[in-house]
Amino acid sequence: MFDSVEQVVEALGEQHYICGKNIGTVVYLATKLEKPVLVEGPAGVGKTELAKVVGLATGRPLIRLQCYEGLDEAKALYEWEYSKQLLYTQILKEKFAEAMAGATSLRDAAERVGREDSVFFSDRFIVPRPLMRAIQAEQPSLLLIDEVDKSDPEFEAFLLEVLSDFQVTVPEVGTIHARHRPFVFLTSNDAREMSDALKRRCLHLYIDFPEEALETRILEAKVPGIEQRLAEDLVGMMHRLRKLDLKKTPSIAETLDWARALLALNASELNEDLVNQTLNVILKYEGDVKKAGSELGALLARKSEEAPPQTPQTPAAGPATGQGAPPRKGVLH
Repeated sequence: MFDSVEQVVEALGEQHYICGKNIGTVVYLATKLEKPVLVEGPAGVGKTELAKVVGLATGRPLIRLQCYEGLDEAKALYEWEYSKQLLYTQILKEKFAEAMAGATSLRDAAERVGREDSVFFSDRFIVPRPLMRAIQAEQPSLLLIDEVDKSDPEFEAFLLEVLSDFQVTVPEVGTIHARHRPFVFLTSNDAREMSDALKRRCLHLYIDFPEEALETRILEAKVPGIEQRLAEDLVGMMHRLRKLDLKKTPSIAETLDWARALLALNASELNEDLVNQTLNVILKYEGDVKKAGSELGALLARKSEEAPPQTPQTPAAGPATGQGAPPRKGVLH
């Protein structure tokens, strides 16, 4: 799949996912050790996107299970298609009558019907859900179990069996083994702590907010056409906003949304009025908008303080044509 960490970083970069060697190393080791990857970190830093681009880079179809509170095995693994079973029952009722002909008691009739259970509890009546689809896939796939921290601890315990053996048991059918071991990503926004048992079965990767230089590269890759000065100003402002005590800290996803919004407004640089008008693009709570608005002057002032000082340029030497500026006093030439 991958021959080196560098190849992973390069392959993800071709899918416009900019990352460092820390992410590339975990993905590379996961492919070699055939272990799931548990990706944790704040919302919007690219955890789900990582799974998607790895699927694209490896040519594996993505099978996604979105977790939520109350998710159970039936929604994640398989369900019986009861309406189809009922339809078959109606169509075959004459055959049922023939099968029960001559039954001398209710017990005898029930036993005769029971002997036909396999007709209605077979593969043709199973509706596969994401986990079953990944196990039964005809070709190697990538299974994304997204936001696993939102599921109940009972469902997490159920996942341990699936991730250990990649097989499931359907009582009426038997044990179904994976045709191809899927490449598994689990993501968590830290809504709750994952169990040690789950973490032990996975390689762990934490994706945090990137440094300014890396975030600028991500922005330029994801939003083509943005000027370098605007990209740097925007990323710098985002990093200053993240230092505020906000209910929801803006992430990379909001950085990209803000950049696209500013391009739609034909902006070439940040100013107080423009930032004030577009804060609702990156901040999702009114309290955060008000707090950032009250600090806006200080944030913009900090931007000017962080700007590198301009170095005076020395006039180029040349014939005295009168076009160059005269040398200033105190400067040796």
